[in-house]
Amino acid sequence: MRVSLNWLKEFVDIDQAPGEVAEILTMAGLEVEGIEHRAQNLCDITVARILDIKPHPRADRLCICQLDAGKEEACVVCGATNISKGDIVPLALPGIKLPDGTLIKESRIRGELSQGMLLAEDEMGLTDDHTGIMILPDDLTPGQSLSDAMDLEDRILDVALTPNRIDCASILGIAREIGTLTKRKITIPEIQTEESDNLIEHLADVTILDSQGCPRYTAGLVEHVRIGPSPFWMRYRLYVSGIRSINNVVDITNYVLMELGQPLHAFDHHRLADRRIVVKRAEQGQIFTTLDDQTWYLDDQTLMICDGKEPVALAGIMGGLNSEITENTTSILIESAYFDPIMISRSSKRLSLSTEASYRFERGIDIEGTDFALKRSLMLIAQLAGGHIARGIIDCYPKPWSPPKITLRVDRANMILGTNIDIKEMANHLSSLSMAVKVVDQNRIEVRPPSFRVDMTREADLVEEVARLVGYNNIPVTLPAIRPTEENIPEFVLRDRIKTMLVGIGFTEIITYSFISPQSADVLGAGEKSDLRSFVKLLNPLSEDQSVMRTSLIPGLLSTVRLNSLRGQDDMRVFEWGKVYIKGDGELPQEKQVLAALITGMVSTQEWYQEPSEADFFDIKGAAENILEELGIEKVEYKRNSPKEGFDPHEYARIFYSGSEIGAIGKVSKDVLKGYGVEKKAFILELCIDTLLPLVVWVKKFTPLTKFPSVRRDISIIVNRSIQSAMLVDIVKEKGTDLVESVDIFDLYQGKQIAPQEKALAVRISYRSNKRTLRDDEVNKIHEGILEEIRRQTGGRLRESPPHTS
Repeated sequence: MRVSLNWLKEFVDIDQAPGEVAEILTMAGLEVEGIEHRAQNLCDITVARILDIKPHPRADRLCICQLDAGKEEACVVCGATNISKGDIVPLALPGIKLPDGTLIKESRIRGELSQGMLLAEDEMGLTDDHTGIMILPDDLTPGQSLSDAMDLEDRILDVALTPNRIDCASILGIAREIGTLTKRKITIPEIQTEESDNLIEHLADVTILDSQGCPRYTAGLVEHVRIGPSPFWMRYRLYVSGIRSINNVVDITNYVLMELGQPLHAFDHHRLADRRIVVKRAEQGQIFTTLDDQTWYLDDQTLMICDGKEPVALAGIMGGLNSEITENTTSILIESAYFDPIMISRSSKRLSLSTEASYRFERGIDIEGTDFALKRSLMLIAQLAGGHIARGIIDCYPKPWSPPKITLRVDRANMILGTNIDIKEMANHLSSLSMAVKVVDQNRIEVRPPSFRVDMTREADLVEEVARLVGYNNIPVTLPAIRPTEENIPEFVLRDRIKTMLVGIGFTEIITYSFISPQSADVLGAGEKSDLRSFVKLLNPLSEDQSVMRTSLIPGLLSTVRLNSLRGQDDMRVFEWGKVYIKGDGELPQEKQVLAALITGMVSTQEWYQEPSEADFFDIKGAAENILEELGIEKVEYKRNSPKEGFDPHEYARIFYSGSEIGAIGKVSKDVLKGYGVEKKAFILELCIDTLLPLVVWVKKFTPLTKFPSVRRDISIIVNRSIQSAMLVDIVKEKGTDLVESVDIFDLYQGKQIAPQEKALAVRISYRSNKRTLRDDEVNKIHEGILEEIRRQTGGRLRESPPHTS
């Protein structure tokens, strides 16, 4: 928020330098991000009176002005049409440099001498008005410096407000803070108005049909107004506050908004059907056009301001085109209301329409200040736009506000802050904030906050106020007592174990956005009923590419691969541990913890001791096996029983444990790679952590080394190609009981010596007992039993000759 220091001084005495004021506010929690010096270069601009105006002899649109500049007269060629003889104007004489860097020189324009330049407001950096030469007050003396004559120099504080301090979104609010922090009294503008004999009840009517959305609505009426430009002082203050001048009436509503923090709206009273206001919700699908000529389609949760026939404003957000103030307006109805913050916030977000009014309403304004702001605006309209104020105001206030009662425990506050502040000092600090304070006993204070402090709802809020006023820099630094948890959270332990292991085998962790594009499901080839399409949509997304919550980690992995590939990094091993969000039948989505890893490019490069090797399916399978082995999860199965979205249908596998799917591995399909602009093959691993967590063996047991020798047997089995090697391993381990120490597949043959539909697997079995040395006859017996079981379950047969390595 931009705050004029000169404007602040009208509400509170300030004798500190601008930098000190900024420091005071910042240390109290209102950070001043910058200080802008305005109108500091106008001391060389001279006040001049126009003595005479003559037409330019060689230019129809120019004139020659004879000026009294105090000690001397000057002749200036000018093209403005708003000046007259006797006007007081700002003059830049030769040698003067304007705020934009323009150097004024004496010159001849169409043959006539011009000894300077008459200035518009924007040429001096005062406002953005360039409609003509700035006309100064008649009581100024020619020859004076403009800076001395009008006291225009100012400092603008750029204050960053936190969302809870909406009470400071005004000059009055900042002045209150400064007054409290410097122990100065606040000066509130006096309201002095003359009312006509016409009662407002006879001229207008207000009905609230939704008191929840509008707890209070006040209105005033001014007749016979004259719409025109605002005086310079008002336009200047609005401009430095970041608000564009429209006309005197609209400017007054904006002026009061910045001054008191109360949004106002002005209606053309004669354009209101039946001369009445009705506050109610819109109808579903209703169409409305706002002041900016934008058309909106509304829902039945949008609060509207209507006349006797139709809507005339989006309550708390923006007025309608059908009731705006025009140059022909003569009668004005001013609205000063309080609207429900949640309702305004939802409507503003749904419409993506944010204004100065909605910014304040959705955070909560001062419900008790609506009538004062209304009367302030009526007074200013009568002064600056003429007209007659109707007698009285309309004030619909069904349920008057009552302050909450909050109890502050002194010992609790001191414990939180690490201080030793007594009860009297705390009470004094809170009283200085316009709070009603009552000391209950030696440890308790009963506090009733004022209506403008909507952020005061609980004891912790009062503790924060005490800390602000004591001064954060005056509170001693202490470390809070931390008691370690008695037991670790399993999910976090598992996460750290897996991350450490993956980093140890060459992977790099990445963190990607939880927001993705809804087109990701199309790229992954998801079916209509797939969980990948069960998106949770964002109400106000940053872009279409980040408009839904992710249902898979794969889009983030592939986007990372593409980004790195564009920068010349093609060999990658990355993983991400994160949540996916699946929309269900309930209000909240289902959140699943997932681990996803990706390998692409070369796994080994050309060296004198090795050949280059590109990543393949078995690299990602090895990563999966390493993880499962680390977690003590054995006897998993790899199956291709149904297609997996995003994976190559010929090179993938789902991972099962005891019939439950715990993950998947495979090669990313060509269509998916193309969709993400990835050129090289990529292989992905996905593990569902929620399913994996109950299976983890948390305690690893040491198995002592045996002192007895092992017996090895090698066999070559010919089986159908559909038989998985894991099946043979499981048969050997099951049939061999505890005497089988290890089973390894060390060779695979597929060639001319066997049928095309067959393959030969070479298996090495190691037998060992922990209690004695095994005899050949008992090993042979177990071995024959294993071979018989392999024949029975797989239909395989022994291969007589040694296998050939393919």
